[in-house]
Amino acid sequence: MNRSLLALTLAAALASCKGAEAPEDHGHAHGGVARGAAAERPGASITHFAGRTELFLEFPALVRGEESRFAAHLNDLERFKPLEAGRVEVLLTGGGAPDERFEVTDPSPVGIFRPVVKPAHASRRRLVLTIQTAALSDRHDLGEVQVFGSVAEAAAAGEADEPAGLVPFLKEQQWRTDFATAPAQEAALRPSVLANGSIRARPDGESRVAAPVSGRVVAARGGFPFIGRQVRAGEVLAELGPKVGGDADPASLQLAVTQARLDLELARKDLARLEELAGAEAVPERRVLEAHRAVAEAEARASAADARKARFEGSSAGGAGSRISLRSTVSGTLAVVGASPGTFVEEGRELFHVVDLDRLWLEVQVPEADVGRIGRPSGAWFEVEGYDRPFEISPDRGGRVVGFGGVIDPQSRTAPLVLEVPNPGRELRVGMFARVHVLTGEPVKGVAVPASAIVDDGSEQVVFVEVSGERFERRPVRAGIRDRDRVQILAGVAPGERVVSRGAYQVRLAAAFGAIPQHGHVH
Repeated sequence: MNRSLLALTLAAALASCKGAEAPEDHGHAHGGVARGAAAERPGASITHFAGRTELFLEFPALVRGEESRFAAHLNDLERFKPLEAGRVEVLLTGGGAPDERFEVTDPSPVGIFRPVVKPAHASRRRLVLTIQTAALSDRHDLGEVQVFGSVAEAAAAGEADEPAGLVPFLKEQQWRTDFATAPAQEAALRPSVLANGSIRARPDGESRVAAPVSGRVVAARGGFPFIGRQVRAGEVLAELGPKVGGDADPASLQLAVTQARLDLELARKDLARLEELAGAEAVPERRVLEAHRAVAEAEARASAADARKARFEGSSAGGAGSRISLRSTVSGTLAVVGASPGTFVEEGRELFHVVDLDRLWLEVQVPEADVGRIGRPSGAWFEVEGYDRPFEISPDRGGRVVGFGGVIDPQSRTAPLVLEVPNPGRELRVGMFARVHVLTGEPVKGVAVPASAIVDDGSEQVVFVEVSGERFERRPVRAGIRDRDRVQILAGVAPGERVVSRGAYQVRLAAAFGAIPQHGHVH
Protein backbone atom coordinates (compact mmCIF):
# COMPACT_ATOMS: atom_id res chain seq x y z
CA MET A 1 0.00 0.00 0.00
CA ASN A 2 1.32 3.49 -0.84
CA ARG A 3 1.19 6.47 1.48
CA SER A 4 -2.51 7.00 0.91
CA LEU A 5 -5.57 4.94 1.73
CA LEU A 6 -7.63 3.69 -1.20
CA ALA A 7 -10.99 2.02 -0.63
CA LEU A 8 -13.40 1.21 -3.43
CA THR A 9 -16.84 -0.14 -2.71
CA LEU A 10 -19.65 -0.97 -5.12
CA ALA A 11 -23.20 -1.00 -3.82
CA ALA A 12 -26.08 -2.86 -5.40
CA ALA A 13 -28.91 -1.03 -7.08
CA LEU A 14 -31.97 -0.89 -4.93
CA ALA A 15 -34.49 -3.34 -6.41
CA SER A 16 -37.36 -1.30 -5.15
CA CYS A 17 -36.11 1.70 -7.10
CA LYS A 18 -36.15 -0.03 -10.51
CA GLY A 19 -38.39 1.85 -12.85
CA ALA A 20 -39.24 4.39 -10.13
CA GLU A 21 -38.71 8.06 -10.68
CA ALA A 22 -35.97 9.48 -8.48
CA PRO A 23 -36.42 12.82 -6.68
CA GLU A 24 -35.00 15.92 -8.30
CA ASP A 25 -31.86 16.28 -6.21
CA HIS A 26 -28.25 16.18 -7.27
CA GLY A 27 -27.00 14.19 -4.36
CA HIS A 28 -25.93 10.70 -3.53
CA ALA A 29 -26.94 7.97 -1.16
CA HIS A 30 -24.91 5.21 0.44
CA GLY A 31 -26.24 1.93 -0.85
CA GLY A 32 -28.38 3.97 -3.26
CA VAL A 33 -28.57 4.54 -6.99
CA ALA A 34 -28.23 7.32 -9.47
CA ARG A 35 -31.40 8.91 -10.79
CA GLY A 36 -33.08 9.03 -14.20
CA ALA A 37 -31.51 7.03 -17.01
CA ALA A 38 -28.90 5.61 -14.65
CA ALA A 39 -31.41 4.42 -12.06
CA GLU A 40 -30.16 0.82 -12.11
CA ARG A 41 -26.48 1.56 -11.89
CA PRO A 42 -24.71 0.55 -8.66
CA GLY A 43 -22.89 3.27 -6.78
CA ALA A 44 -19.20 3.43 -6.04
CA SER A 45 -17.15 5.30 -3.44
CA ILE A 46 -13.42 5.97 -3.19
CA THR A 47 -11.44 7.37 -0.28
CA HIS A 48 -7.97 8.64 -1.12
CA PHE A 49 -5.31 10.74 0.59
CA ALA A 50 -2.89 12.94 -1.35
CA GLY A 51 -0.28 15.37 -0.06
CA ARG A 52 -2.60 18.16 1.08
CA THR A 53 -6.16 16.86 0.78
CA GLU A 54 -8.43 13.92 1.54
CA LEU A 55 -10.91 12.92 -1.16
CA PHE A 56 -14.10 10.99 -0.48
CA LEU A 57 -15.68 10.45 -3.89
CA GLU A 58 -19.13 9.00 -4.59
CA PHE A 59 -20.49 8.35 -8.07
CA PRO A 60 -22.68 5.90 -10.03
CA ALA A 61 -20.93 3.28 -12.15
CA LEU A 62 -19.53 4.82 -15.33
CA VAL A 63 -21.44 3.98 -18.53
CA ARG A 64 -20.59 5.13 -22.04
CA GLY A 65 -22.83 7.99 -23.11
CA GLU A 66 -24.47 8.30 -19.67
CA GLU A 67 -24.02 11.14 -17.22
CA SER A 68 -22.51 10.24 -13.86
CA ARG A 69 -22.94 12.94 -11.24
CA PHE A 70 -19.93 12.89 -8.93
CA ALA A 71 -19.95 14.08 -5.31
CA ALA A 72 -16.32 14.81 -4.42
CA HIS A 73 -15.88 15.66 -0.72
CA LEU A 74 -12.53 17.40 -0.25
CA ASN A 75 -10.83 17.99 3.09
CA ASP A 76 -7.87 20.22 3.83
CA LEU A 77 -5.57 17.82 5.75
CA GLU A 78 -3.98 20.63 7.77
CA ARG A 79 -7.32 21.60 9.32
CA PHE A 80 -9.54 18.65 8.41
CA LYS A 81 -12.11 21.16 7.23
CA PRO A 82 -13.90 21.36 3.85
CA LEU A 83 -12.45 23.28 0.92
CA GLU A 84 -14.52 26.38 0.40
CA ALA A 85 -13.47 27.18 -3.17
CA GLY A 86 -11.40 25.83 -6.04
CA ARG A 87 -11.51 24.06 -9.39
CA VAL A 88 -11.86 20.27 -9.66
CA GLU A 89 -10.97 18.38 -12.83
CA VAL A 90 -11.77 14.71 -13.49
CA LEU A 91 -9.53 12.96 -16.02
CA LEU A 92 -10.20 9.61 -17.72
CA THR A 93 -7.10 8.32 -19.49
CA GLY A 94 -5.67 5.11 -20.95
CA GLY A 95 -7.57 2.12 -22.21
CA GLY A 96 -6.64 2.83 -25.82
CA ALA A 97 -8.97 5.85 -25.92
CA PRO A 98 -8.39 9.61 -25.98
CA ASP A 99 -8.17 11.48 -22.68
CA GLU A 100 -11.46 12.89 -21.42
CA ARG A 101 -11.70 15.83 -19.03
CA PHE A 102 -14.59 17.11 -16.96
CA GLU A 103 -14.39 20.01 -14.53
CA VAL A 104 -16.39 22.08 -12.10
CA THR A 105 -15.62 25.33 -10.30
CA ASP A 106 -16.46 25.84 -6.63
CA PRO A 107 -18.29 23.45 -4.31
CA SER A 108 -22.00 23.23 -3.62
CA PRO A 109 -22.38 23.16 -0.68
CA VAL A 110 -18.99 23.94 0.89
CA GLY A 111 -16.61 20.98 0.63
CA ILE A 112 -18.55 19.02 -2.03
CA PHE A 113 -17.65 19.47 -5.69
CA ARG A 114 -20.08 18.06 -8.28
CA PRO A 115 -18.53 17.46 -11.70
CA VAL A 116 -20.71 15.61 -14.23
CA VAL A 117 -18.79 12.86 -16.07
CA LYS A 118 -20.12 11.52 -19.40
CA PRO A 119 -17.61 9.01 -20.83
CA ALA A 120 -17.47 8.56 -24.61
CA HIS A 121 -15.50 5.30 -24.58
CA ALA A 122 -16.12 1.96 -22.87
CA SER A 123 -12.91 0.34 -21.51
CA ARG A 124 -10.68 0.08 -18.44
CA ARG A 125 -9.62 3.66 -17.78
CA ARG A 126 -7.49 5.40 -15.18
CA LEU A 127 -9.42 7.88 -13.03
CA VAL A 128 -7.57 10.98 -11.80
CA LEU A 129 -9.03 13.93 -9.90
CA THR A 130 -7.11 17.17 -9.39
CA ILE A 131 -7.96 20.11 -7.15
CA GLN A 132 -6.61 23.63 -7.59
CA THR A 133 -7.23 26.45 -5.09
CA ALA A 134 -5.51 29.72 -4.28
CA ALA A 135 -3.67 28.00 -1.43
CA LEU A 136 -2.95 24.48 -2.72
CA SER A 137 -2.75 22.11 -5.65
CA ASP A 138 -3.27 18.36 -5.28
CA ARG A 139 -3.66 15.28 -7.45
CA HIS A 140 -5.59 12.11 -6.58
CA ASP A 141 -4.68 9.13 -8.79
CA LEU A 142 -7.56 6.74 -8.11
CA GLY A 143 -6.38 3.83 -10.24
CA GLU A 144 -8.33 1.99 -12.91
CA VAL A 145 -12.12 1.93 -13.18
CA GLN A 146 -14.40 0.23 -15.68
CA VAL A 147 -16.45 2.28 -18.11
CA PHE A 148 -19.31 -0.06 -19.11
CA GLY A 149 -20.88 -0.18 -22.54
CA SER A 150 -24.44 -0.10 -21.19
CA VAL A 151 -26.47 0.26 -18.01
CA ALA A 152 -27.41 -3.42 -18.16
CA GLU A 153 -23.74 -4.37 -18.35
CA ALA A 154 -22.99 -2.20 -15.34
CA ALA A 155 -25.85 -3.76 -13.35
CA ALA A 156 -24.69 -7.28 -14.29
CA ALA A 157 -21.16 -6.61 -13.04
CA GLY A 158 -22.29 -7.40 -9.51
CA GLU A 159 -21.73 -5.63 -6.24
CA ALA A 160 -19.40 -5.52 -3.28
CA ASP A 161 -21.20 -5.75 0.05
CA GLU A 162 -20.26 -3.31 2.77
CA PRO A 163 -18.79 -5.10 5.82
CA ALA A 164 -21.22 -5.43 8.71
CA GLY A 165 -20.85 -3.44 11.90
CA LEU A 166 -19.26 -0.29 10.47
CA VAL A 167 -19.96 3.00 12.21
CA PRO A 168 -21.37 5.77 9.97
CA PHE A 169 -20.00 9.25 10.59
CA LEU A 170 -20.77 11.52 7.68
CA LYS A 171 -18.50 14.23 6.32
CA GLU A 172 -21.01 16.85 7.40
CA GLN A 173 -20.73 15.53 10.97
CA GLN A 174 -16.94 15.51 10.75
CA TRP A 175 -16.81 19.09 9.52
CA ARG A 176 -19.02 20.34 12.35
CA THR A 177 -16.74 18.98 15.08
CA ASP A 178 -13.06 18.87 15.96
CA PHE A 179 -12.19 15.87 13.84
CA ALA A 180 -9.07 14.37 12.26
CA THR A 181 -7.53 11.06 11.28
CA ALA A 182 -3.90 9.93 11.32
CA PRO A 183 -2.06 6.86 10.01
CA ALA A 184 -0.67 4.17 12.30
CA GLN A 185 3.10 4.32 11.80
CA GLU A 186 6.21 2.47 12.83
CA ALA A 187 7.96 4.49 15.54
CA ALA A 188 10.61 4.20 18.24
CA LEU A 189 8.98 4.78 21.62
CA ARG A 190 10.78 5.39 24.90
CA PRO A 191 9.70 3.34 27.94
CA SER A 192 9.04 5.30 31.12
CA VAL A 193 7.80 5.18 34.70
CA LEU A 194 4.87 7.38 35.74
CA ALA A 195 5.23 9.48 38.90
CA ASN A 196 3.93 12.68 40.42
CA GLY A 197 5.96 15.85 40.64
CA SER A 198 5.80 19.58 41.22
CA ILE A 199 7.54 22.64 39.81
CA ARG A 200 9.69 24.70 42.16
CA ALA A 201 12.36 27.35 41.94
CA ARG A 202 16.06 26.49 41.93
CA PRO A 203 17.76 27.23 45.25
CA ASP A 204 19.99 29.77 43.51
CA GLY A 205 17.11 31.02 41.39
CA GLU A 206 14.91 32.70 43.99
CA SER A 207 15.20 35.50 46.52
CA ARG A 208 12.96 35.80 49.58
CA VAL A 209 13.30 39.31 50.97
CA ALA A 210 12.22 39.59 54.62
CA ALA A 211 12.18 42.52 57.04
CA PRO A 212 15.51 42.51 58.95
CA VAL A 213 13.93 44.59 61.74
CA SER A 214 10.49 45.82 62.60
CA GLY A 215 9.58 49.00 60.82
CA ARG A 216 7.58 50.89 58.23
CA VAL A 217 7.71 49.90 54.51
CA VAL A 218 8.45 52.85 52.21
CA ALA A 219 8.49 52.93 48.38
CA ALA A 220 11.91 53.27 46.78
CA ARG A 221 12.77 55.93 44.22
CA GLY A 222 11.55 53.83 41.26
CA GLY A 223 8.09 53.27 42.75
CA PHE A 224 6.64 50.37 44.67
CA PRO A 225 7.04 46.95 42.96
CA PHE A 226 4.13 44.82 41.72
CA ILE A 227 3.59 41.12 40.98
CA GLY A 228 4.96 40.10 37.59
CA ARG A 229 7.53 42.89 37.42
CA GLN A 230 10.97 41.94 36.16
CA VAL A 231 13.75 42.89 38.59
CA ARG A 232 17.54 42.74 38.48
CA ALA A 233 19.90 41.30 41.04
CA GLY A 234 20.80 44.01 43.54
CA GLU A 235 17.81 46.20 42.64
CA VAL A 236 16.20 48.06 45.56
CA LEU A 237 12.61 46.85 45.85
CA ALA A 238 11.61 49.06 48.78
CA GLU A 239 13.01 50.68 51.93
CA LEU A 240 12.33 49.98 55.57
CA GLY A 241 12.24 52.69 58.22
CA PRO A 242 13.18 50.91 61.47
CA LYS A 243 10.53 51.14 64.16
CA VAL A 244 11.35 53.35 67.15
CA GLY A 245 11.19 51.36 70.41
CA GLY A 246 8.34 51.76 72.86
CA ASP A 247 5.13 53.64 72.27
CA ALA A 248 6.83 56.57 70.59
CA ASP A 249 4.99 59.70 69.48
CA PRO A 250 6.25 63.16 68.45
CA ALA A 251 5.56 64.79 71.85
CA SER A 252 7.34 62.13 73.92
CA LEU A 253 10.30 62.12 71.56
CA GLN A 254 10.59 65.92 71.76
CA LEU A 255 10.40 65.72 75.57
CA ALA A 256 13.22 63.16 75.56
CA VAL A 257 15.36 65.47 73.39
CA THR A 258 14.71 68.45 75.68
CA GLN A 259 15.51 66.46 78.82
CA ALA A 260 18.72 65.14 77.29
CA ARG A 261 19.85 68.63 76.33
CA LEU A 262 19.07 70.02 79.80
CA ASP A 263 20.98 67.14 81.41
CA LEU A 264 23.92 67.87 79.09
CA GLU A 265 23.89 71.58 79.93
CA LEU A 266 23.81 70.82 83.67
CA ALA A 267 26.66 68.28 83.36
CA ARG A 268 28.82 70.83 81.51
CA LYS A 269 28.19 73.50 84.18
CA ASP A 270 29.04 71.04 86.93
CA LEU A 271 32.27 70.12 85.11
CA ALA A 272 33.27 73.79 84.79
CA ARG A 273 32.67 74.41 88.50
CA LEU A 274 34.69 71.35 89.55
CA GLU A 275 37.57 72.25 87.23
CA GLU A 276 37.71 75.70 88.89
CA LEU A 277 37.74 74.18 92.36
CA ALA A 278 40.35 71.63 91.33
CA GLY A 279 42.59 74.51 90.25
CA ALA A 280 42.43 75.83 93.78
CA GLU A 281 43.05 72.31 95.06
CA ALA A 282 39.68 72.45 96.82
CA VAL A 283 38.42 69.10 95.39
CA PRO A 284 40.20 65.87 94.49
CA GLU A 285 41.05 65.03 90.86
CA ARG A 286 38.69 62.06 91.00
CA ARG A 287 35.68 64.42 91.18
CA VAL A 288 36.80 66.14 87.96
CA LEU A 289 37.15 62.84 86.12
CA GLU A 290 33.66 61.81 87.21
CA ALA A 291 32.32 65.11 85.89
CA HIS A 292 33.97 64.51 82.48
CA ARG A 293 32.32 61.11 82.34
CA ALA A 294 28.92 62.60 83.21
CA VAL A 295 29.28 65.12 80.34
CA ALA A 296 30.15 62.35 77.87
CA GLU A 297 27.13 60.28 78.92
CA ALA A 298 24.84 63.30 78.64
CA GLU A 299 26.15 64.03 75.14
CA ALA A 300 25.46 60.42 74.11
CA ARG A 301 21.90 60.54 75.49
CA ALA A 302 21.23 63.79 73.68
CA SER A 303 22.57 62.41 70.41
CA ALA A 304 20.47 59.29 70.75
CA ALA A 305 17.34 61.31 71.48
CA ASP A 306 17.96 63.46 68.40
CA ALA A 307 18.49 60.36 66.27
CA ARG A 308 15.30 58.67 67.48
CA LYS A 309 13.29 61.78 66.73
CA ALA A 310 14.87 62.15 63.26
CA ARG A 311 14.26 58.47 62.48
CA PHE A 312 10.58 58.76 63.45
CA GLU A 313 10.14 61.94 61.44
CA GLY A 314 11.92 60.43 58.41
CA SER A 315 9.81 57.26 58.51
CA SER A 316 6.56 59.19 58.92
CA ALA A 317 7.22 61.96 56.40
CA GLY A 318 8.98 59.85 53.75
CA GLY A 319 12.39 61.33 54.30
CA ALA A 320 15.56 59.31 53.87
CA GLY A 321 16.40 59.16 57.55
CA SER A 322 18.25 55.97 58.42
CA ARG A 323 16.22 53.57 56.21
CA ILE A 324 17.29 50.06 55.24
CA SER A 325 17.29 49.19 51.53
CA LEU A 326 15.54 45.90 50.67
CA ARG A 327 17.25 44.30 47.63
CA SER A 328 16.70 41.22 45.48
CA THR A 329 19.66 38.86 45.31
CA VAL A 330 18.62 37.38 41.91
CA SER A 331 17.26 38.60 38.60
CA GLY A 332 13.77 37.32 37.87
CA THR A 333 10.04 37.85 38.18
CA LEU A 334 8.42 39.28 41.29
CA ALA A 335 6.10 36.48 42.42
CA VAL A 336 4.93 37.73 45.85
CA VAL A 337 4.46 41.22 47.30
CA GLY A 338 3.71 40.85 50.99
CA ALA A 339 3.17 44.46 52.07
CA SER A 340 2.08 47.86 50.78
CA PRO A 341 3.74 51.26 51.27
CA GLY A 342 3.29 52.64 54.79
CA THR A 343 2.64 49.26 56.38
CA PHE A 344 4.36 48.50 59.69
CA VAL A 345 5.85 44.99 59.59
CA GLU A 346 7.46 42.81 62.21
CA GLU A 347 10.99 41.52 61.99
CA GLY A 348 11.25 38.39 59.82
CA ARG A 349 8.08 38.95 57.80
CA GLU A 350 8.49 38.01 54.11
CA LEU A 351 7.93 41.10 51.97
CA PHE A 352 8.99 40.02 48.47
CA HIS A 353 9.62 36.76 46.61
CA VAL A 354 11.57 36.94 43.34
CA VAL A 355 11.87 33.85 41.11
CA ASP A 356 14.02 33.19 38.05
CA LEU A 357 11.43 31.55 35.77
CA ASP A 358 13.84 30.91 32.89
CA ARG A 359 15.07 27.68 34.49
CA LEU A 360 13.09 25.75 37.10
CA TRP A 361 13.35 22.49 38.98
CA LEU A 362 10.90 19.60 38.69
CA GLU A 363 10.88 17.54 41.88
CA VAL A 364 9.52 14.04 41.23
CA GLN A 365 8.42 11.58 43.91
CA VAL A 366 9.38 8.18 42.46
CA PRO A 367 7.55 5.23 44.09
CA GLU A 368 9.82 2.78 45.86
CA ALA A 369 8.70 -0.06 43.58
CA ASP A 370 9.89 1.87 40.48
CA VAL A 371 13.30 3.00 41.73
CA GLY A 372 15.00 -0.13 40.38
CA ARG A 373 13.38 0.28 36.95
CA ILE A 374 14.70 3.80 36.54
CA GLY A 375 18.33 3.03 37.36
CA ARG A 376 20.26 6.08 36.15
CA PRO A 377 17.61 8.44 34.71
CA SER A 378 18.52 10.35 31.55
CA GLY A 379 15.45 12.55 31.20
CA ALA A 380 11.68 12.74 31.33
CA TRP A 381 8.59 14.25 29.82
CA PHE A 382 5.68 15.57 31.80
CA GLU A 383 2.14 16.90 31.50
CA VAL A 384 0.59 19.85 33.32
CA GLU A 385 -3.15 20.43 33.65
CA GLY A 386 -4.35 23.09 31.24
CA TYR A 387 -1.71 22.52 28.57
CA ASP A 388 -2.52 20.46 25.47
CA ARG A 389 1.08 19.39 24.88
CA PRO A 390 3.70 17.67 27.04
CA PHE A 391 7.00 19.21 28.12
CA GLU A 392 10.34 17.50 27.45
CA ILE A 393 13.43 17.35 29.67
CA SER A 394 16.52 16.16 27.82
CA PRO A 395 20.14 17.29 27.46
CA ASP A 396 19.67 18.26 23.80
CA ARG A 397 16.86 20.61 24.86
CA GLY A 398 18.78 22.20 27.71
CA GLY A 399 17.42 20.04 30.52
CA ARG A 400 19.39 17.87 32.92
CA VAL A 401 19.10 15.47 35.83
CA VAL A 402 20.15 17.32 38.99
CA GLY A 403 20.08 14.33 41.34
CA PHE A 404 18.30 11.17 42.39
CA GLY A 405 17.84 10.80 46.15
CA GLY A 406 19.36 7.84 47.93
CA VAL A 407 16.85 7.67 50.79
CA ILE A 408 13.23 6.45 50.71
CA ASP A 409 10.84 8.70 52.58
CA PRO A 410 9.35 6.55 55.40
CA GLN A 411 5.91 8.16 55.05
CA SER A 412 5.35 8.39 51.28
CA ARG A 413 7.67 5.46 50.35
CA THR A 414 9.14 7.52 47.50
CA ALA A 415 12.58 8.73 46.47
CA PRO A 416 13.09 12.31 45.23
CA LEU A 417 14.30 12.86 41.68
CA VAL A 418 15.17 16.45 40.73
CA LEU A 419 15.38 17.61 37.11
CA GLU A 420 16.17 21.05 35.72
CA VAL A 421 13.61 22.37 33.24
CA PRO A 422 14.29 25.09 30.65
CA ASN A 423 11.34 27.48 30.60
CA PRO A 424 12.13 29.99 27.82
CA GLY A 425 8.51 31.04 27.28
CA ARG A 426 7.89 31.22 31.06
CA GLU A 427 4.78 29.09 30.62
CA LEU A 428 5.48 27.03 33.73
CA ARG A 429 4.85 28.45 37.19
CA VAL A 430 6.31 27.55 40.55
CA GLY A 431 3.99 25.22 42.45
CA MET A 432 2.41 23.56 39.41
CA PHE A 433 1.57 19.86 39.74
CA ALA A 434 2.88 17.55 37.00
CA ARG A 435 2.39 13.96 35.86
CA VAL A 436 5.93 12.89 35.05
CA HIS A 437 7.10 10.08 32.80
CA VAL A 438 10.69 9.28 33.80
CA LEU A 439 12.57 7.61 30.94
CA THR A 440 13.90 4.17 31.82
CA GLY A 441 15.68 2.63 28.86
CA GLU A 442 16.38 2.39 25.15
CA PRO A 443 13.57 3.14 22.63
CA VAL A 444 11.41 0.24 21.48
CA LYS A 445 10.21 0.03 17.88
CA GLY A 446 6.56 -0.71 17.17
CA VAL A 447 3.31 0.46 15.58
CA ALA A 448 2.11 3.71 17.14
CA VAL A 449 -1.01 5.88 16.97
CA PRO A 450 -1.84 9.24 18.55
CA ALA A 451 -2.76 8.89 22.22
CA SER A 452 -5.98 10.77 21.51
CA ALA A 453 -7.10 7.96 19.19
CA ILE A 454 -7.55 5.48 22.05
CA VAL A 455 -10.94 5.49 23.75
CA ASP A 456 -11.90 3.60 26.90
CA ASP A 457 -15.07 1.75 25.92
CA GLY A 458 -16.33 -0.24 28.84
CA SER A 459 -13.72 -2.78 29.86
CA GLU A 460 -11.52 -2.40 26.80
CA GLN A 461 -9.56 0.17 24.85
CA VAL A 462 -10.61 0.76 21.26
CA VAL A 463 -9.73 2.86 18.23
CA PHE A 464 -11.88 3.71 15.22
CA VAL A 465 -10.24 2.71 11.95
CA GLU A 466 -11.27 4.60 8.81
CA VAL A 467 -12.61 2.10 6.28
CA SER A 468 -13.94 4.75 3.91
CA GLY A 469 -14.56 8.46 4.10
CA GLU A 470 -17.75 8.06 6.13
CA ARG A 471 -17.43 4.56 7.58
CA PHE A 472 -15.35 3.50 10.58
CA GLU A 473 -14.59 0.19 12.25
CA ARG A 474 -14.53 -0.14 16.01
CA ARG A 475 -11.30 -2.01 16.71
CA PRO A 476 -10.24 -3.26 20.21
CA VAL A 477 -6.51 -2.75 20.76
CA ARG A 478 -3.82 -3.71 23.22
CA ALA A 479 -1.77 -0.65 24.12
CA GLY A 480 1.88 -0.64 25.16
CA ILE A 481 4.40 2.13 25.74
CA ARG A 482 3.24 5.73 25.73
CA ASP A 483 5.78 8.33 24.62
CA ARG A 484 4.47 11.90 24.70
CA ASP A 485 1.47 11.99 22.34
CA ARG A 486 2.07 8.56 20.75
CA VAL A 487 1.06 5.13 22.06
CA GLN A 488 2.41 1.75 21.00
CA ILE A 489 -0.22 -0.66 19.67
CA LEU A 490 0.70 -4.27 20.43
CA ALA A 491 -2.35 -5.71 18.68
CA GLY A 492 -5.34 -4.42 16.73
CA VAL A 493 -3.99 -1.97 14.15
CA ALA A 494 -1.63 -2.48 11.22
CA PRO A 495 0.85 0.10 9.88
CA GLY A 496 -0.76 2.41 7.32
CA GLU A 497 -4.30 2.09 8.64
CA ARG A 498 -5.82 5.45 9.52
CA VAL A 499 -7.45 5.97 12.90
CA VAL A 500 -9.60 8.80 14.24
CA SER A 501 -7.13 10.98 16.13
CA ARG A 502 -9.52 13.81 17.03
CA GLY A 503 -13.21 13.27 17.59
CA ALA A 504 -12.95 9.57 18.52
CA TYR A 505 -15.42 10.06 21.37
CA GLN A 506 -18.02 11.48 18.97
CA VAL A 507 -17.57 8.44 16.71
CA ARG A 508 -18.00 6.22 19.76
CA LEU A 509 -21.32 7.95 20.47
CA ALA A 510 -22.37 7.35 16.87
CA ALA A 511 -21.47 3.67 17.31
CA ALA A 512 -23.54 3.50 20.50
CA PHE A 513 -26.65 4.70 18.65
CA GLY A 514 -26.06 2.01 16.04
CA ALA A 515 -28.22 3.75 13.42
CA ILE A 516 -26.90 3.49 9.88
CA PRO A 517 -28.91 5.69 7.48
CA GLN A 518 -31.00 3.36 5.32
CA HIS A 519 -31.17 5.80 2.46
CA GLY A 520 -27.93 7.63 3.05
CA HIS A 521 -27.81 11.40 3.02
CA VAL A 522 -28.56 13.85 0.28
CA HIS A 523 -26.47 16.97 -0.22
